[in-house]
Order: sequence, then C-alpha cells, then structure tokens
Amino acid sequence: MEGTNRIVSAASAENPQSRGPLYKIWRFVREIVIIIAIALLLSFVIKTFFFRAYYIPSGSMEHTLEVDDRIFANLMVPGPFELERGDVVVFRDDQQWLPPLTEYPTAFQNVLSFVGVLPAADEQYLVKRIIGMPGDTVECCTAEGAITINGEPIDEPYIYDGDSPSDMEFKVTVPEGKLWVMGDHRGASADSRFHADRQGGFVDIESVQGRASVISWPTSRWGTIDSHEEVFANVPHAVAK
Repeated sequence: MEGTNRIVSAASAENPQSRGPLYKIWRFVREIVIIIAIALLLSFVIKTFFFRAYYIPSGSMEHTLEVDDRIFANLMVPGPFELERGDVVVFRDDQQWLPPLTEYPTAFQNVLSFVGVLPAADEQYLVKRIIGMPGDTVECCTAEGAITINGEPIDEPYIYDGDSPSDMEFKVTVPEGKLWVMGDHRGASADSRFHADRQGGFVDIESVQGRASVISWPTSRWGTIDSHEEVFANVPHAVAK
C-alpha cells in the first residue's frame, strides 16, 4: 500500500551500537563537558548573586564561629534585604585593618574563587557582628559593664565565656553609610574599637559583602548563624542631631 511505503535514510537506520568504541567515548566526554559547564555556570551565578563561601581563620568570633569553620554569606544583604543590628557580616578589608598579603593566589585558587568555592583570593575579608547602625550612639560601659546603644543597655549572650563586653571605654556616634562592628570574642578581636585611626573605626556599608548565614563545615557544626534580634529589640531609634 502507498501509505506504508517509507524511505528511511541510512543514517537514521544505523544502530548507534554499531558506531564503534570511539563514538561511545565521544558521547561520554561530551556529556561530562556539558555537565561541568552547567555546574560552573550555576556556581558562577550563585556566587555572583546569592551566596559565597568563606573560611574562618581566627578566633575573633568564638564561639559563634570557630577557627576553621566554613560559612556561606548571603550576598543579597545589603541589597534586597537590609542590614540590622546583630547581623554577622563579612566585609572587605578596605581600611587595611589586616597586615598586607604576603602570599599571592595560585592559578587553582583563582579558579576556585571564580566559581565561588573560595572568595576572591587577592582580597582580604573580616567577619564581625554589627553593634551600631548609622545614627546610633554606642557607648561602653554602664556601671554594670554593659554596652549601651542610644542609651539602652544590651545583654549580649553571644559574647565569649569569661569576656566582658569591652575592656576599653568608648563612645561613638555612627556616621551615615557606616557601621560599628565588634567580634564576639571581645578579648581577641581587633574590631572597630582598635582602629580609631582608620576613619574612626567605622566600616563602610559599601564594603559589606554579605551576611554570614550558614556554617557549612565541619558537619558537626552545620546550622544557621544567629543575629540575636532579641538583644536589640528594645533599642530606641537614633535621635537626629
């Protein structure tokens, strides 16, 4: 019958099994290349717009963050979501609080930085907790040893066991576009208190890379990073001067 007569090309009739081992190897390699390309693209998009991995080298944020912890920072803060008192933030060392780099990244480290496994290897970063937002007056300390924000004393449960809120007195008013940051291990954190010679110890909001959100490694410490909103719940708004 005319309806059953079909012309089938030799190429379409060919059995893929008959194409030989080289064809199978090529298909396998092609699929691996496609998978890697997709993974790299997704990683690049995630690290550019959403999250980035960081490594904790010091004890300045103990016990919230421990030495050798790996964390992910939410890059949408600041941005679509705003910074708040108590947020643990990662920021570029634009004011040179840290000593200059003495080792330069390898090509492998640059690749890992590009895909988001590591932060930019040729820049330095710090991680601290926001204590003062723009306009806040932060002072240490009351007769009981507490830090006050806009006159309201705060009780800080995240401070390292045995540490006081601060061993040095200070009183600052945070300028517009700046932050006052402190480490949770107050006795081992060279934070805003110690850098009055670098724009008063304040950190530019523009330097903030993101809010530290999750501890990803080691697995025994998996979990979210608490901003302790309850600590700052009764802090009054800053009074314009």
